[in-house]
Amino acid sequence: MRKIGKNIIIDILMIALGCAIYALSLDIISVPNKLADGGLSGISLLLRHFWGINMGLSTLVLNIPLILLGYRFMGKRLLAYTIWGTLSLSFFLWFWHSTSIIKQLDLEHDLFLSAISAGLLSGIGLGLVFRYNGTSGGTDIIARICQIKFGISSGKMLLICDAIVLFASLSYLDIKHMLYTLLASFVLSRVMDTVQQGAYTARGLLIISDKYEQIGKMIDLKLDRGFTYLKALGGYKQDEKRVIYVVVSPREIATIKDLIKQEDPNAFVSIIEVHEALGEGFTYKKPHHFF
Repeated sequence: MRKIGKNIIIDILMIALGCAIYALSLDIISVPNKLADGGLSGISLLLRHFWGINMGLSTLVLNIPLILLGYRFMGKRLLAYTIWGTLSLSFFLWFWHSTSIIKQLDLEHDLFLSAISAGLLSGIGLGLVFRYNGTSGGTDIIARICQIKFGISSGKMLLICDAIVLFASLSYLDIKHMLYTLLASFVLSRVMDTVQQGAYTARGLLIISDKYEQIGKMIDLKLDRGFTYLKALGGYKQDEKRVIYVVVSPREIATIKDLIKQEDPNAFVSIIEVHEALGEGFTYKKPHHFF
């Protein structure tokens, strides 16, 4: 019998935690403050408002056709994680609604605070689910498929799906609550992408210069950063060039720009945002050298 690895156990636990946080946001903030939600959760809120159908049950039933769709595009593990996320979300929607431990937060006097809180909490929950290779079902499956097949950010795709369902929610919400719901959806998409991709951002630099050796040497001496020489071909003269690729922290940008300018004022520099940097100097400390 195949053993379940440590990473799989962590994935399962974190997906459940993310679903618990997301369900908590819906039950204690969105529902009592009459904020709608996007995707399948928004449809569940519609069914709850008009017919009193339990959100946990409707979420489970509506997810079945989407899981079948996901089976075609996702691998077995991702599909298994999706089923686990769907069951977890349905359970926690029922659990938070039924338990007397958690009380609903009636923030009707401050819809702005309600929208920010709902977006923040939901974003953290869904971000954890996606970071650990799962989905909570519903439009998350569509977002995951678009991320895998087309490279579209899951947060952006969810925002599009949310907007469609939110327009349908105008059948029972007024414009005021709808606008605050859109604010919550925007906050959710931003927080979700941050949690999924990593909160620590870095900057990647592509440096093209004939004095690449001098610049590389100064990066090593002044910043103590590793770098890579990339082979490139000039577009006009078709001559071979060396491009320096280096990743630094945001606070080091000014230093490295001054360093490059001193060595070669005509150097071409492109600075790109790196959402997450793993390795020496970022996720673990550089080794100390003793002489």
